[in-house]
Amino acid sequence: MPDRPGGLARLAQRCGEAGVNILGLQIFPGADAVTDELVMRTPEGWDVHDLALLGEGSGWTYVSATPCSAAALSDQPTRYVQAARTILARPTSFPEVVAGLFDAESDPAPGEGPPQDSLELTVGDVHVQVRRAAPFTETERARGAAMADLVSDVLQRSRESAAIGTTSPGRRLGGGATPEYAVDGTSVSAVLEGAVVGLATVHDPVPGDDGAVVRPVALRVDPGFQRRGIGTRLLVDASRLAHMLGADEILLTTRSDNQAVLPMVLAAGMRGRIRMAADVLTVRVPVRDLRPLPG
Repeated sequence: MPDRPGGLARLAQRCGEAGVNILGLQIFPGADAVTDELVMRTPEGWDVHDLALLGEGSGWTYVSATPCSAAALSDQPTRYVQAARTILARPTSFPEVVAGLFDAESDPAPGEGPPQDSLELTVGDVHVQVRRAAPFTETERARGAAMADLVSDVLQRSRESAAIGTTSPGRRLGGGATPEYAVDGTSVSAVLEGAVVGLATVHDPVPGDDGAVVRPVALRVDPGFQRRGIGTRLLVDASRLAHMLGADEILLTTRSDNQAVLPMVLAAGMRGRIRMAADVLTVRVPVRDLRPLPG
């Protein structure tokens, strides 16, 4: 609505006359207009059309309405603190938690529902996008960016990220041994004293956005050799191999509770797009600009 005195009072009066109770209110100020988010209890039988008439009749521009529960009345600063704690405990939950904060979806169904606005955030070099029908306000975009910066800072400073990020490709393991990395067809293996301790396999292409050639990559490191830089080196080499095989992007798919994926992608210095859907986490990483593996 236009940012002028009395606008909220007119809406409150019309709500009272219609038997609508305003339970909660958030105000997102702008330069010439203000966006308000209200939690309302409406009379039995009301639908989105009735709410639109109520808002427009009060001089407001109606945007959208969705059903909500009592959780919508939670104190907003408390929600953000709780969200930050959840993300810091499990960084890969970032898309899911941020989507919940903004009543959005981290993995909306394509081609369904009304036109959607998107909020894109960056954690390290990993891009996260959430969508919803109502436009995101500048205040919400600033809050999302601040949350992403917080997670990036903690990941950068955490012991795990530091250990992975400073590991050189030739780091020596227990006993002074150094892994050797070998390419065989569409796979890259990490070999230590004759035993394969890590393997990355580039699979056949799958359909991608805008005609991009996407190759899924399966990557595993034996539990006893994890957090030693092997996964990071395998990811880089597999990405370069996928580029040699004509891929534009690689696709990593894992469980949503896999703690190693996000630090591994960040440590590799690669830009990716992360998406959470149910209990599945996917990361898409462009590889078209990478150097091919030496022959």
